[in-house]
Amino acid sequence: MGVTRVSTNIAGTDLIIETGKLAKQADGAVWVQSGGTVVLVTAVSAREQAPYQGFFPLTVEYRERAYAAGKIPGGFFKREGKPYDHEVLRARLIDRPLRPMFPDDYNYETQVIAYVVSYDQLNEPDVLGIVGASAAIAVSDIPLKNLFGAVRVAYIDGEYIVNPVVTDRERAQLDIVVAGTGEDIIMVEGGAFEVSEEILAGALSVAKDEIKKIVALQEELREKAGKPKRQYEPLVPPEGLAEAVEELAGDRIADIINHPRKQDRVALRREIKKFLAEQLAERFPDSEPFIALEVEELEKKFMRQRIVNEGRRIDGRTPTEIRPISIEVGILPRVHGSALFTRGETQALAALTLGTKLDEQKIEDLEGESYKSFLLHYNFPPFCVGEIKRLGSPGRREIGHGHLAERALTPVIPAEEVFPYTIRIVSDILESNGSSSMATVCAGSLSLMDAGVPIKAPVAGIAMGLIKEGDKFIILSDIMGDEDHYGDMDFKVAGTAEGITAFQMDVKIPGIPLEVLKQALMQAKEGREFILSKMNEAISVPRPELSPHAPRITTIHIDPNKIGDLIGPGGKVIRGIQEETNTTISIEPDGTVFVSAHSAEDMEKALKRIEEITHIPEVGEVYEGTVTRITAFGAFVRITPSVEGLLHISEITHRHIDRVEDYLKVGEKVRVKVIDVEKDTGKIRLSRKALIVREGGPPERRRDDRKHPKNHRR
Repeated sequence: MGVTRVSTNIAGTDLIIETGKLAKQADGAVWVQSGGTVVLVTAVSAREQAPYQGFFPLTVEYRERAYAAGKIPGGFFKREGKPYDHEVLRARLIDRPLRPMFPDDYNYETQVIAYVVSYDQLNEPDVLGIVGASAAIAVSDIPLKNLFGAVRVAYIDGEYIVNPVVTDRERAQLDIVVAGTGEDIIMVEGGAFEVSEEILAGALSVAKDEIKKIVALQEELREKAGKPKRQYEPLVPPEGLAEAVEELAGDRIADIINHPRKQDRVALRREIKKFLAEQLAERFPDSEPFIALEVEELEKKFMRQRIVNEGRRIDGRTPTEIRPISIEVGILPRVHGSALFTRGETQALAALTLGTKLDEQKIEDLEGESYKSFLLHYNFPPFCVGEIKRLGSPGRREIGHGHLAERALTPVIPAEEVFPYTIRIVSDILESNGSSSMATVCAGSLSLMDAGVPIKAPVAGIAMGLIKEGDKFIILSDIMGDEDHYGDMDFKVAGTAEGITAFQMDVKIPGIPLEVLKQALMQAKEGREFILSKMNEAISVPRPELSPHAPRITTIHIDPNKIGDLIGPGGKVIRGIQEETNTTISIEPDGTVFVSAHSAEDMEKALKRIEEITHIPEVGEVYEGTVTRITAFGAFVRITPSVEGLLHISEITHRHIDRVEDYLKVGEKVRVKVIDVEKDTGKIRLSRKALIVREGGPPERRRDDRKHPKNHRR
């Protein structure tokens, strides 16, 4: 098979998809290009069915090659290693629209890998990875329900921009990635600066039109270069098992949804599965995974029927009702800021730490190096769901949920000029029964206010669900875990009273109509406003003072030309100041200096030392300096630790003198006045005689008057 290449124009830039040249031993491989950015995406699926594990065995990997941007990796080994967090997040971005597109009865281990092999620092590779995942499977023999595409949409100065370049994204009020089939939306991810629901809905409409063109392009590629789809053995339970399960335990399974407590349902489910495994062992040997599946399928059916027919949920709530909320702030006495947010059976403990400029996180990616001064880390320990697992490094889910909560809070974090601290929030999930990431948003916002961080406004988050039966849609506010598991959508929305700051949508069905998403957005707004009212009852504005345990930071500005003087040779000067004053000092290239101290006395000492070193003398100022050198034409006097000026021989005294040594010596203290600062060179001229009263004062004496009596005036 030769090389096949198709292209279309998306928002003024050609989108090119090519197959048949690279990675030909993969089941499917495509080259996706926009501008100078290229992503190579491959798809491979096993030929033997995997043991059933309760989920589709799909893995998605996204990696950025440093050479794509003309860089050599940092670190000792100088090669790519463990994926950075942003690579994990982009892998999740590809996985989420892809996973629900596989047939429900397909259970063959499948892997999709996206390599960024060229990056022009203008066109983002993440949306190309999503498009490439669909296209790679389109040309392969791997089955897929529907093809899909993706675009990024930004809202800038009142206009929607599709696939904005990197520089435009920096100005965006709204920045989202949307994936869809051309007819329906299947994934949304993004952030905003308090935009309205109408603006977000408009972005989804714009995205849908462009996605249609991308799906049509893939269909063209499939017609030209696609392989026939493979025949596979579908994953189906043994014949008659479903009927046997319902006959033996249908009533008991139906009773599960009558128990509002999660642990009660877990216990009942475990007992029923054990009972069925024993009863059906002879008729259906080695079928325990399928028995568990049938129990869950029946429970799912009963739960959905109750919601659709009665409008009543597992815990008795109506579709729009929010679970009971309780809040405590300042719960950790030694922490800079803390909050405990409990909503139903989901509980998040947020602890905030204020640090200095030196605590910023360094970020390395294809765009270069950058620094973050606001960090949010999310932890999901096994005990929060009553399980036992090994504790290890954060998983993809933890990284993704933490990123979503961080994105939700970022728009309200004060600018560095206003609040020059590094802020780190850690959210430990202590209980989980749905929407722990949105509980983290609420707890994080409360901890910011408890710490006295002057945030713009409180932020709350809510997770929306969906039950679709036929043509009927029921939207659920504040979903719990089983409603997420057995439902058709998980749509998380976070924001202030003024607008949305972050959102994320995943679906388990081929797509959601746009009108349903608009309705979900408006229902989410009502829920968010209710949660904000509960949060305001606990704390509505940031505390007026920082925690006494937090460092105090003062920002000053110095002449950038004085940075070298403040740092000193090999950092000697700045280290000395920090050791003497027990402070932490960091300096920006523009001359901004951050001084952190735990006491006002230490802060004052440090600021005084910095002022002495970096102060630029002005005409008219008087100093007590030290003579450092003597020459035939005058003396050099150090008036600050880093500044010397020339005291010309004519400015030592009002009378004519022949020798400087007659009046001054090295190391001597002398009061001088600045009489001139050269504009171009910065050279300083000093005067001693300007401070000596010429008439009406005591007569001046030369240093050697006593040795030479003949010089005394009579």
